[in-house]
Amino acid sequence: MSRAALLVLADGRFPAGGHAHSGGAEAAVKAGRISGAASLEEFCRGRLHTAGLVAAGLSAAAALGIDPVALDRAADARTPSPALRAAARKLGRQLLRAARATWPSAELDALGREFPKGAHQPVVLGLAARSAGLGPLDAAYCAAYESVSGPASATVRLLSLDPFDATRALARLAPEADRVADRAVEAARRVVDEGVDALPAGSAPLLEIGAEAHAGWPVRLFAS
Repeated sequence: MSRAALLVLADGRFPAGGHAHSGGAEAAVKAGRISGAASLEEFCRGRLHTAGLVAAGLSAAAALGIDPVALDRAADARTPSPALRAAARKLGRQLLRAARATWPSAELDALGREFPKGAHQPVVLGLAARSAGLGPLDAAYCAAYESVSGPASATVRLLSLDPFDATRALARLAPEADRVADRAVEAARRVVDEGVDALPAGSAPLLEIGAEAHAGWPVRLFAS
């Protein structure tokens, strides 16, 4: 295993398309739920323990070699919003292109054939980690971090928030990200015996509602 591969996969410059998505932050800013560093931290905390935990569990399971088709169905079931499902598949398609170019593998090729329009991004992320020689905890960390780093970066642009304040908010969440990653891996390991129902299914209704409203905006800075 090359742990440095995790740095490549989690790097914001990895060409996986995440820069075009705000993780719900754009809708939250417009609704007044994010107005500065303190509310950004609270938004990210909520996202980490719901959508982030779900994504981390799916990624960890994929990195363990669980059937990606079953995991993709599980991701669909945990994503009520059609707009978020479409965004997840778009991101998954872009991530798969980048991962296949970076860490070619038969598993990534098979995933591309099975889902020509894109699998859910966390599933692709887990298989990308596996192809890079990383383990389930690495995949879980990457998914958990992505769940908060995207909104933080977007808020810097949306509110002209001081980048130091946004980064401090992420750093304050680090101990919670540790716990989320551990919980995700524990759940992923149970999938072997219990099936995909063992994976986390945390709900974030405001993210879902905000995503549907955001999808109908005539002008927006981010795709989701």
